[in-house]
Amino acid sequence: MPGRLTPHRPGRLRATALGAALVSVLVPALSACGGDAASASGGATLKWTSSYFPSHWDPVVGGSGAQFRELSLVYASLTRTDKTGKAVPDLARSWEYNDRGDRITFHLRPDLKFSDGEPVDGAAVKAAIERAKKQKNSALFGDLTSIKSVDADGLDAVVHLSQVDYQIPQLLGQRVLQIASPKAASSPEELDRNPVGAGPFTVTQLVPGTKAVLKKNPEYWDAKNIHIDNVELTSAPDASTVVSGLQTGVYNFADIAPSQADAAKKAGLDVFVLPGFNASNISLNINKAPFDNDKVVDAVRHAINRQEFVDKLTFGYGEVTDQPFPKGYVAYDPTSENAYAYDPAKSRKLLAEAGYKAGDIKLDLVIPSEDPQAEIVQEQLAKAGITVTIKIDKNWATPFFAKDLTLSLYGTTGRDSAAQTLTAHFGPNGPLNLSSPYEPAGFEAAVAKVRQTPLDSPDYAKVLQAATRAGLKSKALVFTYSSPNLIAKSKSISALPENPAHIDWTGVTIGAYN
Repeated sequence: MPGRLTPHRPGRLRATALGAALVSVLVPALSACGGDAASASGGATLKWTSSYFPSHWDPVVGGSGAQFRELSLVYASLTRTDKTGKAVPDLARSWEYNDRGDRITFHLRPDLKFSDGEPVDGAAVKAAIERAKKQKNSALFGDLTSIKSVDADGLDAVVHLSQVDYQIPQLLGQRVLQIASPKAASSPEELDRNPVGAGPFTVTQLVPGTKAVLKKNPEYWDAKNIHIDNVELTSAPDASTVVSGLQTGVYNFADIAPSQADAAKKAGLDVFVLPGFNASNISLNINKAPFDNDKVVDAVRHAINRQEFVDKLTFGYGEVTDQPFPKGYVAYDPTSENAYAYDPAKSRKLLAEAGYKAGDIKLDLVIPSEDPQAEIVQEQLAKAGITVTIKIDKNWATPFFAKDLTLSLYGTTGRDSAAQTLTAHFGPNGPLNLSSPYEPAGFEAAVAKVRQTPLDSPDYAKVLQAATRAGLKSKALVFTYSSPNLIAKSKSISALPENPAHIDWTGVTIGAYN
């Protein structure tokens, strides 16, 4: 299941876990501004203010949404991805499949410990996977459907699969399986208050929803390449004040709204786009009228002017998209591009053929908080003859994941496993599929073929794009645009490693420590 709903900037609707509550964004009260390199405890200090400050520090509850980047300060995973999206070793030093492709064995690095002293071993991996599958409030169980069981044998974790699935090394990375100490996780509520992992940092202070203070973990397997001594992570204040906070040294690293990018550049800050898999969509429920009529669905498809979203919401940094992958990515299907061109006249014609006159269809567009995306949708559908009323429901997550809404908006940050991104959107039990249990014809077989194809196979790209093409036949989603991951940082922070959608602190230095 994707991550959770967080307070969002205009133009960026973020994912949510079932039943999660909105967390108030509080303006952090930090101590003296000072320079970038030192804190009260001395050493290089990262002062990161984030719009994705975790509402849960138990990774099983936090889910695989954008906040995984913050949680990965504390938690490590079996694998991580490199700049090409390939799975590379993290806690696991290596892995191999059996000949049939329905079992994979991960070999963990020796002599690793969680920050509470518990061993990082096969038993810890087994406990993490079983907890993610079975814990009542898990936001990850839907991501682990291919895993049947796990055996632990010393430093080995043997994962038995319910189907051939060569996506597992990518799946069990930082987004989906951040591994907590089994001892600490025996009380999930306590873990949420006092996170214990085997990542590059350990938490020394946590103010829920507001601030976390961390220090470097000397026991981290790659500690020699972590050059940051302390982290002050805070929940981002109003977007308009982040740049001034960066200028004065209250922060030295922040994700920013596209509207603030020019101001950040003029302030002398480094501004860069972190590549990612962000994609926003309009979610339709074809199990409810009027979307049980295919002509009405097609009318909505042709009523959407994607370029307007980009022009009004991304300040030149975003892109139009009609699928959940960026152009150039291996899963992107060029043959599906612009399958439903903007044509409001055709939309009106389709509605007439469906028996509807202008104004006959009246819909509630239910969203969790104010969002200019909704106003654009409202105006564009009005040109086609559909009347939309925007309704804000702070408890939006419950009816959305219960598939009770007729029309809504959603945004996702994707997955490291392309197959998982596809099933989340288009599968019969996909959390982003408002029309469950519907799935487009041929999709199940196409995704199964992806899972059965090794990632190094010469046929992998063709097979994967065919699955994307099958998924995009879905009547439940209309993709609109991709908003970038924009980062502003002090020039005293060195460049970050290239890693799509991830924030990797390996090798990064700050200030005098450059």
